[in-house]
Amino acid sequence: MRFLNSKLKIENTILQNIAKKYGTPAYCYSYKQLRENINDFKKNFKSISPLICFAIKSNTNLNLIKEIKKFGLGADVVSMGELMLALKAGISPKKIVFSGVGKTSKEINFAIDKNILLINSESKSEIIEIDKIAKIKKKQVNIGIRLNPNTDAKTLSQISTGKKDNKFGVNDKTFFELVRYCKNSKNINLKCLSVHIGSQILDHKPYEKMLRILDKIIKKTQYNFDFIDLGGGMGIPYNNDKKLNYKKYHSAIKKFLKNKKSQIIFEPGRSIIGNTGVLISKVIYIKESYKKNFVILDAAMNDLMRPALYGAVHRILPLLKRGKKSKKIYEFVGPICESTDKFTSIKNFQELKEKDFIAICDVGAYGISLSSNYNLRPKPIEILINGSKIRVVKKRQKHHEII
Repeated sequence: MRFLNSKLKIENTILQNIAKKYGTPAYCYSYKQLRENINDFKKNFKSISPLICFAIKSNTNLNLIKEIKKFGLGADVVSMGELMLALKAGISPKKIVFSGVGKTSKEINFAIDKNILLINSESKSEIIEIDKIAKIKKKQVNIGIRLNPNTDAKTLSQISTGKKDNKFGVNDKTFFELVRYCKNSKNINLKCLSVHIGSQILDHKPYEKMLRILDKIIKKTQYNFDFIDLGGGMGIPYNNDKKLNYKKYHSAIKKFLKNKKSQIIFEPGRSIIGNTGVLISKVIYIKESYKKNFVILDAAMNDLMRPALYGAVHRILPLLKRGKKSKKIYEFVGPICESTDKFTSIKNFQELKEKDFIAICDVGAYGISLSSNYNLRPKPIEILINGSKIRVVKKRQKHHEII
């Protein structure tokens, strides 16, 4: 994404033209950035030959997942709906891992019937349920056990998943108990040790600590796991943050794998899709206030939930660059009847006019997938840009479709 002659572009496409032709709000994704992200991820971990399973929860657009599948990626799913979506996108069942703390009997039945690679289990009760269903079906089911390593990823509390007070995974004592249970079961094949410590991680050190803990656990169990699922959580720089050092993480994994024959599984979402997308929005009104001006957009928290949900901050850029700066702080807000319907406040932003267009950046992950119809607002159109080619990958919802 760059400015050319004061106009913001994705690849060879001027976003102002997209806004005028297709309307706003509109999600726009860059195919080139998607390809670069996938190839960069593969390159950095090439020597360990991991199975890369894209985290479907980060972006649920069927057409985008079809493109991701073409690069050989599998899928990490957390619901029956996501599993159905991954299969419809053409992803091989043998590249699909089913995670999540609350899989229902219906979901477990469906996953077993589809012969997916792994069901990553998160509790004793879930493993007993899988065992019971597998016995009825006279099948052997491949599972993983998710360990909670009590590792603080030093990220937002709302997206931390690896500390002992989080709901995810089991503690080491329960883990050892479940390994013994699986050994005695005729219907369960324990194939994987799974872990995932959080999201938006930009420092390799929590991963290193996690690997040290896993190493001790594996030595203590004396069990040969076919797979070690390290989850995802790799962050992206939203606001001039430092990047996660893949090389250091890769080195730590290589050291961890010494004398082990396990294959690594990754479940990246944000690091694959996050910086590919922008949300284009139109300025409806500029409402003057004493200390700041409210820039009221036609995009709202139902279109992009992250700022309202956990205070995430996204860069905002004008689609048309002008030299004059605003003397007042701009607070970018949506039209929804909630005080949390706010994106960010910015000093010294360029002066805006009503009916101008702006782009909210880095929304490819947890943008459209967290969107809703709150206030009975239709979901935005989604567009994939590849050079000068523009493809609608999901039409804008219409009111009659949701009423």
